[in-house]
Amino acid sequence: MWIRVLGSAAGGGFPQWNCGCANCRGVREKTIRATARTQESVAVSASGDAWVLLNASPEIRQQIESFEPLHPRGPRHSPIAAIVLTNGDLDHCLGVLSLRESHPITVYATDQVRRGFIEKNVLYRTLERFPGQVTWRRLVLGHPQDVVGADAPGAGAPIERHAPIGLSVEAIAVPGKPPVHLEDLPASPEDSVGLLIRDAVAGVTLAYFSGVGEISPAVADTLAGADCVFFDGTFWSSDELTAGGLGTKRAEQMAHLPVGGPDGSLARLTGLSAVRKILIHVNNTNPVLREDSRERARVEAAGWEIAYDGMEITL
Repeated sequence: MWIRVLGSAAGGGFPQWNCGCANCRGVREKTIRATARTQESVAVSASGDAWVLLNASPEIRQQIESFEPLHPRGPRHSPIAAIVLTNGDLDHCLGVLSLRESHPITVYATDQVRRGFIEKNVLYRTLERFPGQVTWRRLVLGHPQDVVGADAPGAGAPIERHAPIGLSVEAIAVPGKPPVHLEDLPASPEDSVGLLIRDAVAGVTLAYFSGVGEISPAVADTLAGADCVFFDGTFWSSDELTAGGLGTKRAEQMAHLPVGGPDGSLARLTGLSAVRKILIHVNNTNPVLREDSRERARVEAAGWEIAYDGMEITL
């Protein structure tokens, strides 16, 4: 299994366009040891030919161009076989609307996320240029399913609408909440999911949980058996935004379990057997972005890594 981190930051990226916190100011002025990051999206492949995107960030065009295996191999072609959405947050799904240039797209999402994306969304018409431009495939909680794409591997090959690509995906409900623009709707277990990606031929698994409000038994069981783990690294502390005068909500109110503290993910996820453990979806305010911070040292001492744009992993 090949994994490429296309973007590793939380919503707004790093630096965030309207943020003058110490981290954002420091990376702009090059006064801190930190690297800019785009918003979270990861590409996964079993063959190196056909790829699945885990979330589609607003910077999807830039991210595709930054990674040659995602470039077209013919006059009209894309190695991107499918996109899997973990929730309906704009930083996870807005990039889908950018893929409007009359090319077939397959999107995996729960029914709740799909409805939130297409209903009362006039911009969705940009993806209705021809019948069947977007194929939605339902993610059923706890049900593994083979990923099949809208495009077959190969340079300029005829479109094969149901080509398996060697990976399966299983959606795991995670404690979360509806996206901000849909908070008036009733909450559902399908609002936010983690993903278990399997490569049956290689015999390896990837647990992808970029937004987690709490470590439920189902989340813990999935992480325990994975070969590689990506986990929510949004905030270091519960009061990260409120203490800095940057917001009014605590991390948990935004459905993100903090990394630090006695009840944080770093303390509660000790003993995982995964060969790689990586924090992703890191907010611009998080001190772990600073390569010489005490918080970064604690994360690395515990055997975890901080995702960065361009990070590559082979399982």
